[in-house]
Amino acid sequence: MKSTPLLKKFTQASIIASSLLFSQGSYADTILHAFNWTYDDVATKAQEIADLGYKKVLVSPAYKSSGDQWWARYQPQDFRVIHSPLGDTNDFKDMVNALKAKGVETYADIVFNHMANESSQRSDLNYPGTAVLATYTADSTYYNSIKLFGDLQQGSYGANDFHPAGCITDWGNPGHVQYWRLCGGNGDVGLPDLDPNNWVISQQQAYLQALKTIGVTGFRVDAAKHMSNYHINAVFNNDIKNGMHVFGEIITSGGAGDNSYDAFLAPYLNDTGHSAYDFPLFASLRGALGFGGSMNQLVDPAAYGQALTPDKAVTFSITHDIPTNEGFRYQIMNATDEVLANAYIMGRDGGTPMMYSDHNESNDNNRWLDLYKRSDVVGMVKFHNTAQGHGMQVMSFNDCIILFKRDHIGVVGINKCDNGQDVWVNTAEHNLWWNKNYRDVVGGADLQIINSQWHKFYLPGRKARMWLME
Repeated sequence: MKSTPLLKKFTQASIIASSLLFSQGSYADTILHAFNWTYDDVATKAQEIADLGYKKVLVSPAYKSSGDQWWARYQPQDFRVIHSPLGDTNDFKDMVNALKAKGVETYADIVFNHMANESSQRSDLNYPGTAVLATYTADSTYYNSIKLFGDLQQGSYGANDFHPAGCITDWGNPGHVQYWRLCGGNGDVGLPDLDPNNWVISQQQAYLQALKTIGVTGFRVDAAKHMSNYHINAVFNNDIKNGMHVFGEIITSGGAGDNSYDAFLAPYLNDTGHSAYDFPLFASLRGALGFGGSMNQLVDPAAYGQALTPDKAVTFSITHDIPTNEGFRYQIMNATDEVLANAYIMGRDGGTPMMYSDHNESNDNNRWLDLYKRSDVVGMVKFHNTAQGHGMQVMSFNDCIILFKRDHIGVVGINKCDNGQDVWVNTAEHNLWWNKNYRDVVGGADLQIINSQWHKFYLPGRKARMWLME
């Protein structure tokens, strides 16, 4: 990570002397990313999800798509019906209602940049294709019963609704990335790239409004990096955005000063007003926790552009693209580092944390299978929910550790190094309450801050501690 003049000005004494306060955004509750879960499965687990403390569930794209592979869900054939291996419109509605009954909201994954690559089956750009239209006709009663909008006897998009064919080659040029197709190489013609004309915009808005009517309260904009801000703002007008949490997926290699941030993410944030995946913070976490990194980088990364502002940030330690896409797998953290990263994003004040849980689609030995209910993760969600609304103050840090508190109710300590460290804290200076039991929600040793000005926090090597006051 590059050093900046502002970072060099930070000293441990000056930072500890001042309280670093971050305000929570209005969408700060934890999101469970139920990646590639069927809608029935989510509905069945609604009570469990609520009991574990999750407040929102992001589900995989809901429209007409075919094929059993997870990536087929990101190749829409028709927005007018929900019908895929994950379920149909009725399943989706039942899931939304089941979650809502338990106080949990539903977020939908939105794919508006392109349509499915069906070049191996046909040469035209009519969507849906004749094969899909034929299935509608053959079972018209059923398909009309699950219709979201429109006339299923007619097609939705034609050749005039797409940009000319051609694959992205200049990945640093926004015009090229947003106008040409995402291609897979080896002669692949790519995903047909939608042109944001008035018809396309109207159809996409009708789809979003249908999801809102069902009860969806948030939209994740997939591949937002590949859509112009004109397109995004035309679709997500004030009526669509009203009462919704909208956040874009714009993958960057870092924060301010990184070309991908400056060319793509910064303009998106400035021009749309949406939230976004906090890839700058993710890069800061990887840098701080990695070999040669320093935990100093996590004291206040937003102050020097290496994290998004709290009201705009969706924070994470892994996304579905990282393990399932060969080009991004280098970003997978060491498993222990990922636990430490989770403790940081769940312990800090600011941003909306997202926890990812899959079915081993990436073939990584079930690493993220049922992660949502792993004991340490459940404890972190509890800490986040309990501490929400309380300020954050960093008490101590060095290359190996960071120790911060959430007012008087919780303390988080993270040690990236192999050896344990004792951290002495002035309880009077930091307003820590005496004679209170603090329970470590991630399964370590509890503590009591006794009637003494100085208290020693022990941070074992390669561990996180998240103490909540009882």
